[in-house]
Amino acid sequence: MNKVPTATVTPALWRGLRRFTDARIALGRAGVSQPTAAHLAFQLAHAQARDAVHLPFDPTQLTEPLHALGLQALQLHSAAPDRITYLQRPDLGRRLDAGSVQTLQNWQQDQGTDTPPDLAFVIADGLSAHAAMQHALPLMTNLVKRLREDDTHRWTLAPVALVEQGRVAIGDEIGALLHARTVVVLIGERPGLSSPDSLGIYFTWAPRVGLSDAQRNCISNVRDAGLPPERAAGKLMALLRQARLRQITGIALKDEVDERLDPPLSGPQRLRP
Repeated sequence: MNKVPTATVTPALWRGLRRFTDARIALGRAGVSQPTAAHLAFQLAHAQARDAVHLPFDPTQLTEPLHALGLQALQLHSAAPDRITYLQRPDLGRRLDAGSVQTLQNWQQDQGTDTPPDLAFVIADGLSAHAAMQHALPLMTNLVKRLREDDTHRWTLAPVALVEQGRVAIGDEIGALLHARTVVVLIGERPGLSSPDSLGIYFTWAPRVGLSDAQRNCISNVRDAGLPPERAAGKLMALLRQARLRQITGIALKDEVDERLDPPLSGPQRLRP
C-alpha cells in the first residue's frame, strides 16, 4: 500500500515581519496550498467576527460601574426593534425610538436649568457589542479622571446614554435632546478578521439630527492590540479641548495629537452630574 506523501510547510522568507502586525502575512505554504494551521486560524477569526456582530448588548452591566464613577446612566433603544432589523435597516439605527425620546425629554425637564452640559457620552453596541462592553469602561474611567483634573476648564456632563441597536449618528439626536455642546459616541466597529473587539470614538460639536460624517471626528481601533483605551483617552481629551476652544469638529478640526506626549493633568475639580 502506497502512502500518500504529506506536504511539509515551507516558511516564507519574510516571516520575521509578522511580529509587527496581526495581518495575515508570510503564512508560508504546504505544497501549493495554505498551511492547515493558517487555514484553521482564518476560520476561527471569521467565526469570531460573525459572533461579534450578533452578540447581544447588556447595558445593565455598565450601569453600576458608571455610577461608581459618579455618572448617571440612561438605557435607551434605537428605532430598530431587533438585531435583524438593525442589520437590514441602518437608517433605523440612527434614530431613537419614541420611548427613548421621551426618557431624554423627561430628564431635560427635570433639570430645571438652561445651562447646557459640555459633554454627552453615548455607549452603543454598533456592530460589536463585545467591543463596547470590553473597552468603553476603561476608556471612560481614564477620561473622567482627566476631565476632573483639567485645570483649564470645568467640564459638566449629561447622563451617559447606553443605546441598544445604535449606529454612530444616533449620538446627534441624543446630544440635541440633551442640549449638549459636544456628543461623544463610543461604539463597536465593524469586526475585521483580526479585530472583532475594536471600539470607535466619534465626537461632534453642536450635535443635531442630519449632520454628516464630515462634521464629526473619529478615533478608531481602540483595543488592547490597537490603540489601548488609556492612550485613546489622552488623544480624545486633547481633541475635546480643541473642539471646545475653537467650537468645531469634523474636517475643520485636524488630529495633530500624539497621545504619548499628552502631559499629566493636575488641579482636581469635581464634575457636576
